[in-house]
Formats: sequence, C-alpha cells, structure tokens
Amino acid sequence: MAEWIKTVAPYLYTYRAKFFAACSATFQMFYKAGLIAFAIGLFFGVILVITKKGGIRQNVLVYQITNLVINVFRSIPFIILLIFLIPLTRAVVGTAINVKGAILPLVFGTVPFYTRQVEVALSGVEEGKIEAARSMGSGTFGLIFRVYLHEALPDLIRVTTVTAISLIGLTTMAGAVGAGGIGSFAINYGQNQNHSDIVNVCVIVLLAVTFVLQSVGNALAKRTTNRSLFQIRRGNGGKTI
Repeated sequence: MAEWIKTVAPYLYTYRAKFFAACSATFQMFYKAGLIAFAIGLFFGVILVITKKGGIRQNVLVYQITNLVINVFRSIPFIILLIFLIPLTRAVVGTAINVKGAILPLVFGTVPFYTRQVEVALSGVEEGKIEAARSMGSGTFGLIFRVYLHEALPDLIRVTTVTAISLIGLTTMAGAVGAGGIGSFAINYGQNQNHSDIVNVCVIVLLAVTFVLQSVGNALAKRTTNRSLFQIRRGNGGKTI
C-alpha cells in the first residue's frame, strides 16, 4: 500500500504526517464550530419563527433586531468576515490563527446561514397543527418542542446536512488565513509548491466527506419522515418493544 501511494502521490507521501495533522485540524474546526453553530442557529431560528407577525409569541422588536443582525452577518463574505473578526477573536481566545483562532469566525459565518435554514424549515409546519395544540392547552415550550421541532424534524435534518457541508467549505477557506487544516495544506504544500498530487488528494478527501455527510443526512431524513428515528415494533401481545 505504501509503495502504491509513493507511486501515485509521491509528494503526499513525503508530507503524510502534515497531511494527517491537517485532516485532524479540519475535523476539530468542523465539530467544535458545528456544535456551537447548531445550538445558536437553532435557537435564533426558533426565535424568528415564534416572534414574527402572527407567531405564537409575537414580538416585533425582538424579531426586527434578530432579523437585522442575521442579515448583516449573512451579507459579509466569509473571507472578509475572517479578517474583520481578528480583533474580537484575539480578545476572546487570545489568538487569531490555528484551530483555536478559527472557531469564532466559523461560528459567525455559519450561524446566520443555519438560522435562515431553520426558519424556513419551521415555517413549513401547518398552522392547523399549531392551533390544535394550542386549543389543547400547550404553552410556548410545548408548541416549540412538541409541534414545531417534532413536525419539522425531517426538514431540520436536511437543512442541518446542507449547513454541515457548507461548514466544510468554510474550514478550507479559513486555512487560507492561517487556521490550518486541509485548505491550508493544499495551498502551502500543493499549489505553492506545484505538487498537483497533494491538491488532487485533498479534493478527493473533501468530496468523500461531503458524500458521507449527504448520505447520512438523506438516510436520517428519510427515516424521520414518519416522525421517529427508530421503528416501533409490537410483540404478540400488542406491547411496544
């Protein structure tokens, strides 16, 4: 196997240790920024839906402020946002480079996009189901968790998948300004040194990751179309297993 890699991608084999370190850095940026962005984006997406005109907790002021902030950060290209946030990143985490310095900009770049995706997904919930739950005495939290999030689960999984794939792209862009990862490795050891095999392998790795994320997202969305991740089986006596 090693001999085959030497033949097909000689420069990648030479820098294999740095390549594995770059993959590790990309993974760290992805899951750390992804988890934070998921929580914040879901929160703000719910806020936009419930506080909009006609929402279950209509509040024009909260909606307009949230909507404005989301629009502002969503309109800034990520590479510019990275540079713009350097002072804030240094103040918060102490550095603006490497994985540690990339998390904050990645969160700022992902949250606005994911918030809008969540807003669209939740807005697709039928008003009749919301009104029916209200008539049975469900409060705000009951409507959010038992109606909005429950009914929109397949769509939420789909938009989360789209956002996760987008985040992979952002991590590679972050590498261009010192964050490390596959993007930085492809630029520094591939493009700058004219090592095409390194660039090709990096592209293949990113394609493989994207394919896996999309496949997993599609499978989960398909399973949750019936509102449950797990099939419920019943025994001979009619009891749930």
